[in-house]
Amino acid sequence: MATVSRVLNGKGPVLDTTRSRVQSTIESLGYVPHGAARSLITRRTNTIGVLLPDIYGEFFSELIRGIDAAVRRAGYHLLVSGSHGERGEAGAVLRAMRGRVDGLVVLSPDLSPPGLRASIPDTVPVVLLDSPSNSKAAGGFDLINIDNYNGAFTMARHLHSLGHVRIAFVRGPAPNVDADERLRGYRDALAALHLRHEEELELPGNFREDGGYRAGQRIARLANAPTAIFAANDAMAIGCLAALSDAGRSVPKEFALAGFDDIPIARFTAPPLTSVRVSIAELGGAAAERVLHGIRHENRHKRLHLTLPTTLVVRESCGAAPTSRANRERLNGTNGRRMDG
Repeated sequence: MATVSRVLNGKGPVLDTTRSRVQSTIESLGYVPHGAARSLITRRTNTIGVLLPDIYGEFFSELIRGIDAAVRRAGYHLLVSGSHGERGEAGAVLRAMRGRVDGLVVLSPDLSPPGLRASIPDTVPVVLLDSPSNSKAAGGFDLINIDNYNGAFTMARHLHSLGHVRIAFVRGPAPNVDADERLRGYRDALAALHLRHEEELELPGNFREDGGYRAGQRIARLANAPTAIFAANDAMAIGCLAALSDAGRSVPKEFALAGFDDIPIARFTAPPLTSVRVSIAELGGAAAERVLHGIRHENRHKRLHLTLPTTLVVRESCGAAPTSRANRERLNGTNGRRMDG
């Protein structure tokens, strides 16, 4: 048994002839090591857990893709679940993951850091995505955020630079850090540009296509309609585009339209969608690397708080000529910020 164990684990001295015999026998028997039994000895599952508010849509699929690529390079696998916006479900998922994962990536606006820590042992490293960045709210976890505020601020200024003074905004759901920061960036940009804030131009949304579609329907019916629409994410911008098209309204002739995230489909809409680019797969990869770092250091590492930059990507939906990569970098008014807590 000890010899077979050394062959399977690649540890300890084994004669080449013996190793060959063991491997040949393993293949002929179709033997696979029992992961649960091994984890009792090694106290490792070689699995990373991922908790998301949903697993529907391109944003989440890109995020999972980035996480999966990073953990697979390290010989780990993923266990993915969605809370579907239910606080109780998020806690149940985390409790179900106890003993099954070596670390966690969590994007869940419905779960507070104290609630998270109550469901997960202190030995398990956790990386929070898009959570409040103050050290008390972060609860001693690693934290990676998107620069939502500056991305939204830059987009609103861009739309104004095209001559728009009445810019509608389709909000994200509450409570949600991304939605709150994008709304704050939009409002502050209007104030900086000395544009009047109009309540009717802030429309409710939910970060999904149907929410954007309903917002587009409302905008199409307004007697004093805006000339530009900024949706807090691309999914809602695409839904809004469909609603305007169904109402016989033209983008960009009647409405300039922009979104946020720059999901892969954004460049293939008709017209192609102007957006704020978030490197979604990079966000996932950074989170995975940080979890793996925590595992290697037995969760005794120095906590990292990181903000990833965003980039303005101009396409035809806003009525402006598309920008080159060099111009996108010049237009980008954001910088990544790193804080070690």
